[in-house]
Amino acid sequence: MLRLIVLLACLPVSLLAGCASAPPAQTEAAAKPMPPIAERRKHIVRSPQGDRVDPYYWLRDDERQDPDVLAYLEAENAYTEAKLAPYAKLRETLYEEIVARLKSDDASPPTYDNGYWYYTRFETGRDYPIVARRKGSMDAPEEILLDQNNRAEGHDFYRLGDYEISPDNRLMAVAEDTVGRRQYSLRVKNLETGEWLDDAVENLNANLVWTPDNASVLYVEKDPTTLLGKRVRQHRLGETGEDRLIYEEPDDAFYMGIGRGKSGEFLYVGLYSTEQTEYRFARADDASLNFQPVLPREEQHEYEVTDHNGRFVILTNWQARNFRVMTAPVATSADKSTWQPLIAASDDVLIESVEVFKHHLAINERRDGLRKIRVMDWAGDNSLVIDADEPTYAASLIGSAEYDWPWMRYDLDTLTNPTTTIDYNLVTGEKRVLKVQPVEGDFDPDAYTSEYIRANARDGTQVPVSIVYRKNLRQPGKNPLLVYGYGSYGYSMDPYLSVSRLSLLDRGFVFAIAHIRGGQEMGRHWYDHGKLQHKINTFNDFIDVTEHLVAEGYGASDKVFAAGGSAGGLLVGAVANMRPALYRGIIASVPFVDVVTTMLDESIPLTTNEFDEWGNPKEPQAYETMLAYSPYDNVAEQDYPAMLITGGLWDSQVQYFEPAKWVARLRHRKTDDNMLLLHMNMDAGHGGKSGRYRRYEEVALEYSFMLAQLGIQDPDAKAVEVTP
Repeated sequence: MLRLIVLLACLPVSLLAGCASAPPAQTEAAAKPMPPIAERRKHIVRSPQGDRVDPYYWLRDDERQDPDVLAYLEAENAYTEAKLAPYAKLRETLYEEIVARLKSDDASPPTYDNGYWYYTRFETGRDYPIVARRKGSMDAPEEILLDQNNRAEGHDFYRLGDYEISPDNRLMAVAEDTVGRRQYSLRVKNLETGEWLDDAVENLNANLVWTPDNASVLYVEKDPTTLLGKRVRQHRLGETGEDRLIYEEPDDAFYMGIGRGKSGEFLYVGLYSTEQTEYRFARADDASLNFQPVLPREEQHEYEVTDHNGRFVILTNWQARNFRVMTAPVATSADKSTWQPLIAASDDVLIESVEVFKHHLAINERRDGLRKIRVMDWAGDNSLVIDADEPTYAASLIGSAEYDWPWMRYDLDTLTNPTTTIDYNLVTGEKRVLKVQPVEGDFDPDAYTSEYIRANARDGTQVPVSIVYRKNLRQPGKNPLLVYGYGSYGYSMDPYLSVSRLSLLDRGFVFAIAHIRGGQEMGRHWYDHGKLQHKINTFNDFIDVTEHLVAEGYGASDKVFAAGGSAGGLLVGAVANMRPALYRGIIASVPFVDVVTTMLDESIPLTTNEFDEWGNPKEPQAYETMLAYSPYDNVAEQDYPAMLITGGLWDSQVQYFEPAKWVARLRHRKTDDNMLLLHMNMDAGHGGKSGRYRRYEEVALEYSFMLAQLGIQDPDAKAVEVTP
């Protein structure tokens, strides 16, 4: 299935995954920041439901240049560093042991596309990968297409969003971000001469598409304020002035992406909001690029489209809550009466995505919370399910760039074994292990155990939980426990082995993923029962999972931590207000916490697209529901656990002022002396620092914060005793 690139509220890369003695004395080199509540700076947040006073609204600066705001953020950063200074050696050790597990000259498995094998590789000690290819076979000479280290020089942040090779293999278009705001720039390189062309386009989404004549690139232009993709434009190489407008989306409730079908016959524009999608298509050889709807958008109808043998292949929830697969003639696709069933809907299986090949079909499906792959031929025969023998796992389609190709590629992830990339031959059934992600050092997967259990929620719902720990450090009722969750957008949290998380497991932590409602692990109903008026289920599930884990001995009641990022930051923020005594510490990364104010302001990125996720606070019922759980609005005069809250000044998904304001309100209202730290990355966005190694600096910060709450300062100390 064509997967168009749409940048939603993605998870930050730094997300996580002891003795109970008193911590050492803290340095007071930096004074605790206490932002003023000056009358002149109070702001009235107006809504049809009434006005609210926001005393910390002054921390919002859309230009990110206000000296008072920047000074306050720097003061918070200095305070965080001062409070964690006694743990500097621990933090340094954590960072060093994490990066030591990375293979310094790692490389990706090569992918075949239009006559070349493409791959990325790292050079020892360098932060960014090199994009390279070889013609015909991997024995051919290497061509370096893009050295991202060179492109990153002179920038505090660098991210390659996309690169696309022209059909004649001579040119490469790239989308690059050097700020962290996800406003990408288009550049084009001549691969024969190595020269960069003068062509440059700013402020666009990350995905690009070449036209078949090799003379122009399609891209999605962003609104400079809301950062929504608004227009598809065609940039002709060598031309200046405004690029040709191909399509403009009038409704700000829709995201936009572009792509090419694997068969090469069609180009697509994908438009999607939370509960509605529309795909538009044009024949690749049509110079007019007249994009027509596959099916005009309909309320509550979500679908995805690719093509095979002159027909559209449609993944749809029409009369199918967990989705089904249908086909339709291209000429009559707008008439659903002409659609024909290919794969039926199931109450027990959620169909997540489809990958087409000339002779076969591959489906990513989710059953009992676990992601599997089903392969079949187009007649529906020879169906086979690919899964794993581990208690908790995820088999994830990677697919193939080639349409007429016998090999289907997928990743297999578990909590105890590194990511394994496998090619499966759709004709013979042969499996080839292309790569097991290296973990350097003395890593032994047999030293760890994973479990997949159920926890009872208060309404009787069984919530799945994935658990991992080191065998010889498991001490029932004594281990520190880290519970992680997300629970929004229907995004399922799949298990994987984290090279950084090993540093916690090797010190005695038990790590648990709470597969709470709001995700889609158990099917579409799991998502529906964790959003809008049912959002409270997300928070209750997380609390109930935590209590169940403690009751079953997975963690000591006084050593429990919670972590989440972005919408998961909303989760742990709400939980902090609801059950603060349940947790020793909380880490909220780039958290979405000022729910009502943000959703009332349609100039903020993501707001208009997400009314179907959170509700529109201009409606009374939605306003009351959101106000009841919004972490910022519900900060109370009570004791809170120790809290580390992170943000990115250039974050485009969750604006930096949300965590900043939240910390400010907590400072004034909380009644305890526990650590409250804000770490604001001043030159990064939603995903944290860029670069292979730099990202782990933030992980080491988070881990040292948790260990500090357990009184662990010695880098070699364990949180529990080692058992034989």
